[in-house]
Amino acid sequence: MNTTILRKSVLGIAGLAFAGGLAAGPLHHATTTGTGTVDARPVAAVQADKTADAGKLIPHGVQGTQSRIDLDAEQTANAKAIIAATKKTGLDERAAVISIGTALQESKLQNLGHLGDRNDHDSLGLFQQRPSSGWGSPEQITDPQYATTAFLKGLRQVDGWQDMPLTDAAQTVQVSAYPDAYAQWEQQAADLVTQHWNNS
Repeated sequence: MNTTILRKSVLGIAGLAFAGGLAAGPLHHATTTGTGTVDARPVAAVQADKTADAGKLIPHGVQGTQSRIDLDAEQTANAKAIIAATKKTGLDERAAVISIGTALQESKLQNLGHLGDRNDHDSLGLFQQRPSSGWGSPEQITDPQYATTAFLKGLRQVDGWQDMPLTDAAQTVQVSAYPDAYAQWEQQAADLVTQHWNNS
């Protein structure tokens, strides 16, 4: 099946289908080809004490059509928790953009418990990580700080992640059945990092 048909199939799935929920473990070697790159739209709502550098947050421009969802208080708190955990590990805003974009695809920034048949295997939490694949215990991977730190540990093991498009970096860690699906969240992830980096 070609990438265009596959992408349309993924984007046509309604609700929380968890298209990226096949996180197989903390370190994997996979490569994907992205879709055509378009210029990033300006990062929205820059705080007065932060000058956003779109070139740093989205160095390759966004890829493909971007999706956006309205976040409730819990989802916003989860985005802030991802940013705080990223800062605690000593990584920069780009790592936070990749992390939030991944969590937007995997869970829509909801810290999900086990959903039975509506979920992929034993995937849990913001990143849909699997206890059976070595990500941690169910209690650990439903803790946003732990889950983010585990994702970032996997990301750090990817050679050149800083220079990859978001979807390629996320896919190398997550090993999703739908590798290009992460790309659609890059702009919203960058906007969230711009909005919350200094207060998380």
